[in-house]
Amino acid sequence: MGRGLLLLLASLAMAPATTFGQQPETPQTPTFKSGVDLVTVTATVRDKRGRLVRGLAKADFEVLDSGQKRTITEFRDDPSPVSLAILFDISGSMRVADRMTAARFAARHVLSWLENGRDEAALLTFDSRLHEVAPFTVDTRALQGALGEVDPFGATSLHDAIAEAAKRVATRTGRRRAVVVITDGIDTSSALTPGEVSGIASAIDVPVYVIATVLPIDHPGREGSARPEPEAIEIDGSVANLATWTGGASYYASTPADTSHAARQVLDELRQQYVLAFEPALASGWRPLEIRTRDKDYSVRARSGYMAGGPRGRVDGGGTVVRPVF
Repeated sequence: MGRGLLLLLASLAMAPATTFGQQPETPQTPTFKSGVDLVTVTATVRDKRGRLVRGLAKADFEVLDSGQKRTITEFRDDPSPVSLAILFDISGSMRVADRMTAARFAARHVLSWLENGRDEAALLTFDSRLHEVAPFTVDTRALQGALGEVDPFGATSLHDAIAEAAKRVATRTGRRRAVVVITDGIDTSSALTPGEVSGIASAIDVPVYVIATVLPIDHPGREGSARPEPEAIEIDGSVANLATWTGGASYYASTPADTSHAARQVLDELRQQYVLAFEPALASGWRPLEIRTRDKDYSVRARSGYMAGGPRGRVDGGGTVVRPVF
């Protein structure tokens, strides 16, 4: 999982876009001409009230690479099509309290915010391994029907499935890419840790969004909740960190209104992302990143780092090399 995996991820990040069983597509938006030689980072900016900030320019941003300022050589804020890998939890725990119905409802909301014929999505499911229900397609309305083929079964390899889904969506170029995970947030059988998964997704700049379908009684902060700090639901801990380290976010959904809000938040963020590029460091290894704006009242969410020069070990989203490779 060390050197070989990270070399594979590096090749995926530079590979042309392909659809399963189809010819490579032509990117619908311009890409950086020297993209192979640059590190690209997508960033979301919000103000103190949590509202998305639009209209910023290159001069408004700063990039810190391992604490050192980098010159932003390329910058984009133009709207681009969206590419989502919707990762649907079909583990046995999803049978409890009709969580599967709530999860299907969440997936339908996500799909409803996509622009049919322009945006694209693939429907993937996971229990102890990843399954493809429907490949990437711009006919996103057709994916609504595919949700009926999803039924709960087996153990949960949530972390492993996120890593594999991130690698698949990383091949989609000219688009705002993300993995949207719809789950109850419980992992029982993954080989990878959340930190290792976030390192994989961060290295290829694929944000992960987690929508956890829970009962109202398990919704932290909700009136009547019995678990202000849930023990069995990990979204407040490892899974939430995983999403944050990749530049994504996590949401609870215990009511239809929660589900609609989470789906809208995800798509609004992707459509309002800024894309920055800079020259990578000469020294090889994991490089932690901090993207910030000159306005200190704004908060920026972006991936936690990148791999420069070639793999030197397995890394977690916080930038820690967890197993050196010699």
